[in-house]
Amino acid sequence: MSKSTYTVTGMTCGHCADAITEELTTLSGVQKVEVDVEAGRVTVASDGPLANEDVRAALTEAGDYELVGV
Repeated sequence: MSKSTYTVTGMTCGHCADAITEELTTLSGVQKVEVDVEAGRVTVASDGPLANEDVRAALTEAGDYELVGV
């Protein structure tokens, strides 16, 4: 199992967390998503490493969220 933490901007509320969780869980191999809106962090547990492009695409699909520092 792989665990990755991402810095994400644009999150402001629980709805943001729900939208991000919903989109990231559609990625192949994703087991669990934890969103910390206040800290601007998203932690993803998956079967293996995820491609940053796939994470970025899921965040864009979820709304106006940006993956930072990757």
